[in-house]
Amino acid sequence: MASSSSSSSRPSQAPRQHPPHGRSAFSYLSRSIDGQPPSGLSVRSKAPAASRRSVTPNSRTRPNGDDASEPARVRVAVRLRPRNTEDLLSDADFADCVELQPELKKLKLKKNNWSSESYRFDEVFSESASQRRVYEVVAKPVIESVLNGYNGTVMAYGQTGTGKTYTLGRLGKDEASERGIMVRAMEDIISSTSPASDSIEVSYLQLYLEAVQDLLAPEKINIPIVDDPKTGEVTLPGAVVVKIRDLHHFLQLLQTGEANRHAANTKINTESSRSHAILMVNIRRSVHEEENDTPIQENNSGKDFSNSVGIPIIRKSKLLIVDLAGSERLDKSGSEGYLIEEAKFINLSLTSLGKCINALAENSPHIPTRDSKLTRLLRDSFGGSVRTSLIITIGPSSRHYAETTSTIMFGQRAMKVVNMVKLKEEFDYESLCRKLENQVEHLTVEIDREQKLRDNDRIEMERKLKECQKSFAETEKCLVTRSEFLEKENVRLETEMKDTLKELNCLKDQNDYMQGEAARLEMNLIHSKQYQLESSSYQKVLADTTQMYEKKIAELMKQLEEEQIHSERAEKQLDGMEKLLNDHKKSMQQYQMESSMYQKALADTTQMYERKIAELNQQLDDKHACFEISEELEKTKKLLSDHQKLNQLQGKKEIDEVRMKLQESHRLHQKAANELEFIKSEYKVLLTEKAKLMDELNAARKNLLIEEKQRKAVESELLKLKKLAPENEEDFEDKRSYMKENISQPLSSHKSNQSRETILGQRATIAKICEEVGLEKILQLLASGDIDVQIHAVKVVANLAAEDINQTKIVEEGGLDALLMLLRSSQNTTILRVASGAIANLAMNEMNQFLIMSKGGAQLLANIASRTDDPQTLRMVAGAIANLCGNGNLKEKLHASLREDGAVKALLGIVQSGNSDVIAQVARGIANFAKCESRGIIQAGHRRGRSVLVEDGMLTWLIANSNTASASSRRHIELALCHLAQNDDNARDIISSGGVKELERISVESTREDIRSLAKKILRLSPTFSAETHADR
Repeated sequence: MASSSSSSSRPSQAPRQHPPHGRSAFSYLSRSIDGQPPSGLSVRSKAPAASRRSVTPNSRTRPNGDDASEPARVRVAVRLRPRNTEDLLSDADFADCVELQPELKKLKLKKNNWSSESYRFDEVFSESASQRRVYEVVAKPVIESVLNGYNGTVMAYGQTGTGKTYTLGRLGKDEASERGIMVRAMEDIISSTSPASDSIEVSYLQLYLEAVQDLLAPEKINIPIVDDPKTGEVTLPGAVVVKIRDLHHFLQLLQTGEANRHAANTKINTESSRSHAILMVNIRRSVHEEENDTPIQENNSGKDFSNSVGIPIIRKSKLLIVDLAGSERLDKSGSEGYLIEEAKFINLSLTSLGKCINALAENSPHIPTRDSKLTRLLRDSFGGSVRTSLIITIGPSSRHYAETTSTIMFGQRAMKVVNMVKLKEEFDYESLCRKLENQVEHLTVEIDREQKLRDNDRIEMERKLKECQKSFAETEKCLVTRSEFLEKENVRLETEMKDTLKELNCLKDQNDYMQGEAARLEMNLIHSKQYQLESSSYQKVLADTTQMYEKKIAELMKQLEEEQIHSERAEKQLDGMEKLLNDHKKSMQQYQMESSMYQKALADTTQMYERKIAELNQQLDDKHACFEISEELEKTKKLLSDHQKLNQLQGKKEIDEVRMKLQESHRLHQKAANELEFIKSEYKVLLTEKAKLMDELNAARKNLLIEEKQRKAVESELLKLKKLAPENEEDFEDKRSYMKENISQPLSSHKSNQSRETILGQRATIAKICEEVGLEKILQLLASGDIDVQIHAVKVVANLAAEDINQTKIVEEGGLDALLMLLRSSQNTTILRVASGAIANLAMNEMNQFLIMSKGGAQLLANIASRTDDPQTLRMVAGAIANLCGNGNLKEKLHASLREDGAVKALLGIVQSGNSDVIAQVARGIANFAKCESRGIIQAGHRRGRSVLVEDGMLTWLIANSNTASASSRRHIELALCHLAQNDDNARDIISSGGVKELERISVESTREDIRSLAKKILRLSPTFSAETHADR
């Protein structure tokens, strides 16, 4: 149940002030409970009204009888543990499920981003709270009450691995500030008591497998629990009781008890307590007269009167400091074998304790305290007469949301339990008024401080606003430059398109010209054919006329053989000319004038012959002058022969000229025909090219339109991406380091909440843009030809891959293949670095590890490591390989593939860069590999023989750098050496290379207590190392 419902009825608390010795500490505690439990909390046993009066220390009186009592609610504080190595390895990118509000003494338990519940406690400690502050707030009021004669209990409850033993039992030998509640409580008790008149006795026990065992005397393994018939208190008669001399003596006893306490290594905690530890401190004090300063009331009993006059009073009080074993789930802790039996008894006793708390909170008439020995031992601490403070410890990881919720609800129910402390008090309203005045002053100071903080925050926000404006101006300038470049490119393309159109127009004009020429040549051909037809008709008429006249002459001059021969020759020559004219029809137009002249001469000759024939016919008809006719005939024949000769000579000459001209005309005609055919073929080719160019032009226009749309879309997406993505590589590295570099570096306790909110806001912006733009489009940009677009796209994908909810979508949409293709093909250093970081993010998922390995991702990473010298790229590659090496469940095939692909040797080659961040990632990868390998050997027995790391020469490098590397690298190297030492087959190599000395150094000088404990355990349990250690000594 959330405690917010009861917060309104409780006044704000004043600053804590410790009451002086000899006075009751209840008035101090009553500041938070005001003499009665908060509203909504039930009181198990009701006291008489007269015994419930509360007074301030100034008006405090003794109770009327021994049975008088006052209600004192169980005070509950909550402490948040920082993220440990397992949290960093498993869910570095998950948001914490717990949000603290220490100033309001509230915590908010977040189930998801939109569902949360608030709970109020008496005190809320963040992960940066010091041990001293925890002690002063939680335990010191109980210690002061114990010193004044009241029984007290301080108890820690929570899930395993959340810091209960650290809070209560930390010895702090090397660093006093790290001391836990046990040591600080004993220090205050010793300093507040006198060795002459007071005595302090302690017993240190553990409840293991429902058996009470003495940690100071391990042979006592089953101590009985006895109820004292006189006092009703629970006693342990068989437990060893040691009288404390000084603080050093107590530290020795506490160290002895911690060494005898049962602990084991689980997945959640390397040193998990397997028993409930109970430190019992019995204090005997003599009350001096100056301490017994309570005024005597009129109705005081004789006992109070005897005390007031100075009769010595012995005050006996008992303090219980209980370090409960952590609750755990077997599927998370990985417990096997005997560890399962231990976990059953732990969870059984804690369940019994929870039932008792529920019964007390619900005011049930029956409290099942006898269900468990733990509840019997703590019977008075809850619902009895003991002043109890409970501190619950929780972790921030959302993987343990159910355990965290159970722990918080246990604390909420415990706050409802009210113990009846045997002390009668009532309030002094004047003191209450002074207390309220002090609170007002304190709140005024707090308001001033908050106002100053708000002013500082405002100044910081203004500074960040200026930085954002500057970054926006730079981004705008970059976009303007990019836009100008794109505009120039567009102008260039438009110019090229205009030139192309101009060339097409020229080709079109040339085509039109060629078409005109072809049409002109066709018209000339048509005219030539017409002239040929006309010439053939003229020749036919001439032939017909000549034949007619030849027939008439043959009829008239049968006897003139020579004239006939000449006539036949003339006919043959005319036939030859006709054939020549028929063969060369195209040239008849040029010789039309000559043909008409020939026709005129032929007509004249014909007329002349007709005239002669007419004269001859007349002469023949007259029959008068035969002789004259014969002479005339001879003359005619002679004239005819002369004329024929002359015509023959002229005809030959003219025929030669005509033949030459006809040959020239035929040649020109043939040339013109060839040119026409060539022009027609060129015209067809031009038409084909024109069609192709038109198609290409249309396609170019469509492509230009598509590219213009894509360019606008890309520009809009770039605007969104550049608002989201960092403008320089340093910003990206910082953001990425928050996402993934926390794997190798512990979470800083001083990291501001404001930076977390900024990064969470950026992640939310990325998720929103991913929903609007679509993951598929973002992944398509990875294949863009623009390097800037690729860089921004891969940065967005890397940020998306940091969230588990996006990893499956990225892999399903082909994002993993695209990233691996970038690693395979890109030569850009930024793309290789960011793509390797995205692969590292995806490699946090177990299923993605097999996909990356099956697609050759490890081999690609090893190749990049071999061909680049950039420290940031090497750091990303080493981080990706480190994530592939580490897994909660050992997979021997996966590790074998890593070795075959050269990833393990690549880690050894990467360290040559000398960069501390790169070396830290390499050390983390080796530690992950060694951890999974040793866990597989111990728990599942997957592999026997020398470690793969030893065979590849990693052991020499680990030993050489175990004391020289940086703090983060040294921690991983020490852990890797410890895990390698857990394999007995590696013992000979470790001894020969000097690894035993390093293990001894780690067991003493390591900054991590769990690593020191692991090294000590290995040296103690391994007979080979023990023999080597003794031989060196």
